[in-house]
Amino acid sequence: MFQKAYFYPLFAILFWAGNVIVSKMASHAISPVAITFYRLVFALAVMSTFVLIPTWKNRHIIRQYWKHLALGGFLSVSLFQFLSYQAATTTTATNMAIVTALIPLLTIILSTWILKDQISYGLVIGGFLSFYGILYLLSHGHIAQVFSQGMHLGDGLMLLAAIGYALYGVLLKRWKMPIPAWQSNFVMSNFAILYVLPFFIFLPASQMQLNQQTIPLILYASIFSSILLSYLWIEGVRHLGPNKNSIFMNLLPVFTALIAVVLLGEHLQVFHLVGGGLTLCGILLAQIIQKPIQWKKSKQQSLDSL
Repeated sequence: MFQKAYFYPLFAILFWAGNVIVSKMASHAISPVAITFYRLVFALAVMSTFVLIPTWKNRHIIRQYWKHLALGGFLSVSLFQFLSYQAATTTTATNMAIVTALIPLLTIILSTWILKDQISYGLVIGGFLSFYGILYLLSHGHIAQVFSQGMHLGDGLMLLAAIGYALYGVLLKRWKMPIPAWQSNFVMSNFAILYVLPFFIFLPASQMQLNQQTIPLILYASIFSSILLSYLWIEGVRHLGPNKNSIFMNLLPVFTALIAVVLLGEHLQVFHLVGGGLTLCGILLAQIIQKPIQWKKSKQQSLDSL
């Protein structure tokens, strides 16, 4: 059973890679606001069939945490998805996946600040290595250009999305809401659609049309990304724990790059392999080496040294 549990995060990441590809395919076919809105509508319609009644029965507990759920819906659903679709218009699917794979490392960094977690050797070494790898990737192997010309808009938007999602994960750990994961996801999605709705209403009709090209993309984003991915990730955390489960995030650039080569005709360059490899190695170091840095000797150590 323990070995079978690895299939939960494995398929979750595979669906996540598919979502990155869908984001890229939708970037010139439909507005980021429109696909975010339609995705939420379809996902909520499906989830309502099995989550609506339990959520209503648990409304007294949910009401106590509505502000937390409102913020979570903004960070994890509306902001992350909108920025991802917007980023896809100006960067490659491979770049998007590599930047997204920074989420576990960003989560660790934010945990040391918000939750006062101890800084580990893996975080320091892995953080510097991943930072260098990202600079190498985004500059196409010429790091000096990042400081002189800046990064591409799409890469910057994807990094902002990853930071927001990492912050969401840290806040979930801090809040410790006694609400089942499905109900939390359902309520946060409802808040998210409220955030998107005002922007959707004022979209030109040409940017919100449903057709043979956009409907399959919306259905994938709704069913496979919003529902099945969430279920598989939750089950992975339950069986493996959050640390082991998050390591599978390192496979996202691999799966995405392979799919992008086949479906989008993207070409892997040397800077993808070098920059992406350094970034993933840094992330792995941060996750595996958990020994905390001892900044000061304890009182007992000080007495023993006398």
